[in-house]
Amino acid sequence: MVLLSIPGLTANDLAHMPNLRKATAAGDCAPLAASFPAVTCNVQANMTTGLPPSEHGVVANGFYWRDAPPAGSEDKQGQVEMWTAWNPAIERPQLWDLLHGHDSSLTSAMWFALNNKGCGADYICTFAPIHNPDGSESLWCYTRPEMMYGDLRDAFGHFPLKHFWGPLAGIPSSAWIVSSAIWAAERHRPNFWYIYLPHLDYAAQKNGPASKEATAASCDLDNELGRLFAEFERVHAGSPLLWLVASEYAITPVDHVTYPNRVLRELGLLTLTDVDGTEQLDVANSQAFALADHQHSHVFVHPDVRSQIGAIVDRFAREAGIAEVLTRDELERYELNHPRAGDVVLVSEPNSWQAYYWWLDDSRAPAYARTVDIHRKPGYDPVEMFFDPTTKGIPLDATLVRGSHGAPVRTKLQQGVLLSSEKGVFVEQPLADTDVAGIVLRQFGAG
Repeated sequence: MVLLSIPGLTANDLAHMPNLRKATAAGDCAPLAASFPAVTCNVQANMTTGLPPSEHGVVANGFYWRDAPPAGSEDKQGQVEMWTAWNPAIERPQLWDLLHGHDSSLTSAMWFALNNKGCGADYICTFAPIHNPDGSESLWCYTRPEMMYGDLRDAFGHFPLKHFWGPLAGIPSSAWIVSSAIWAAERHRPNFWYIYLPHLDYAAQKNGPASKEATAASCDLDNELGRLFAEFERVHAGSPLLWLVASEYAITPVDHVTYPNRVLRELGLLTLTDVDGTEQLDVANSQAFALADHQHSHVFVHPDVRSQIGAIVDRFAREAGIAEVLTRDELERYELNHPRAGDVVLVSEPNSWQAYYWWLDDSRAPAYARTVDIHRKPGYDPVEMFFDPTTKGIPLDATLVRGSHGAPVRTKLQQGVLLSSEKGVFVEQPLADTDVAGIVLRQFGAG
């Protein structure tokens, strides 16, 4: 069985994806709704555990480690960690663990899911660049078996990280993922695959989900899917092969942006330090700060000033683009009530998103704001997909972004799609991302 995890895939995209239509024509099709917050790390953990964030602990694409972090993040206590957390950050068993528990002979492959370095899958490949002392990065991937990346590099070159994110984000990264998966399938033939293919994420956020660029991205990804389908069918000739295709979330058009950290600055709760004439956010000494992530933010309030939470809630309730302001006792509404969550959670309107910016004068922005630097920024920054040839850097204009995701699914426009290559795999009714794990397990008699 192969589970393809594709962000941004909607039923409308199928019109431009003949290979995907052909592979799933005889199977089931149902609307799929991502749980809030509908962002990458959350949804992938939801799909692989069958549980919400209140259970597995992945509350956003990043973590603020107020208390002792899990293994792999020990040096991050008191800091924000974006994108680099190891598998212990996921606090519940995942599909590979559950399959092993059901039948120790069942093998699994995990290809490029986030927060999964060191997970229990038998075969693993995921990007893991080496961060050098001088701030530079060396291309590398974490693999199991450990030496497998050397073989993949020799066969296909280094994983093209510059095409996985940033202004050059594009099909080469998904193409490399497809090629490496085919290579591993030929040699290992695991019983279950999880493969993350990110390509539809880029153009829809940069140019809008209805843009010609987004349509072209659907065509490009479909070409790679055609190659994956054909090669896996060849490898598994004579054996049944079931495909399950899950959209992680749908991307909606946006025409508005909110800046939570600027609001907290206005309230006098943000602590900034001067570094060579720039303003750096001092997370440890701020009375409150926001970890902004697509269409939601976690606002972390220092224990000594919890009395300020009411003022924070009142102020954000008046902020344009904010649909809901949730305190801790309200997080159960979205099964987000976990100790790692913020003291206040901000939810965007569907047409708005939230940027991490705190500076009021662009000349005072930290140097990394103008670079592709997904680790030092205390929040997600889709503006990294844009490049300003005049400054040879990333612009500081968050209004450039045309698509986002993360807000609670309320309309069909926010729904993804779940597809299978055979009938009877799931009931064709609206499903949630947490339903996916059970669907997988049932195919192995483990449901």
